[in-house]
Amino acid sequence: MLRSRGRKGSPKRPRTFRLAADKIAAAQRILRTRTATETIETALDMIVFRQELIQGTQAMVGVRMTPAD
Repeated sequence: MLRSRGRKGSPKRPRTFRLAADKIAAAQRILRTRTATETIETALDMIVFRQELIQGTQAMVGVRMTPAD
């Protein structure tokens, strides 16, 4: 299971969203999370991580890699 990548001590604010229950349930099964909040936070963490991967990959364009001997 993925762990939250948020800043330590990052403030939580109550929010109200109208979300499709079937989508939350499907994501919960896939992510193996216990609550809707945990599911949404994990999904958001994955989106942020995806962007970090894209930026890291873009930064590597043109870098030559050599195998370690």
